Amino acid sequence: QLSCLLKMVTLHGIPKDLDSYPRDLLLFLSPSDYAATGSCRQFFTSVGKANADVLPREAPQRQQLLLEALACLKIPGTRISEENAEVLGWLVCELGGDHIRSSGGSLLKGLSQCGSFLPEQEEAIRDVLSSGNTTFGPPAAWSAFTLSQLSGLLPVLGHSILQQVPK
Repeated sequence: QLSCLLKMVTLHGIPKDLDSYPRDLLLFLSPSDYAATGSCRQFFTSVGKANADVLPREAPQRQQLLLEALACLKIPGTRISEENAEVLGWLVCELGGDHIRSSGGSLLKGLSQCGSFLPEQEEAIRDVLSSGNTTFGPPAAWSAFTLSQLSGLLPVLGHSILQQVPK
């Protein structure tokens, strides 16, 4: 339905009031098409707030949106700042293990919103958290408050991390 709506809305070019349409519509639009109405950063901020479930996890558009977002934000390597992670929104859920490890704790807030993870993502999250080089510190210093902040990541922590957390 969204794809069909996009065809109707863009029949005579990209409308200037595109931001007044549902954000989910942007998942089917190329950032280069959007460029006439705003910046690519603005585009990906809106995409990052759209409903990711509109596109199935295996949909090639998800990876394509991520690649275009990384290019737009001029992220040359695998390190992503907290500011850029906020722009990416749900797109952080598409990042591979290398990005997660390189970015340290800056992706944890965004990753905690993801519904599920690939095995390589889970391993990278465990590596980052067990390193102790995050705002949460090492697992041995975590409290109940820390665990509540990490609630979206609890299923991936694993026994080796959880046994370090004080009772």
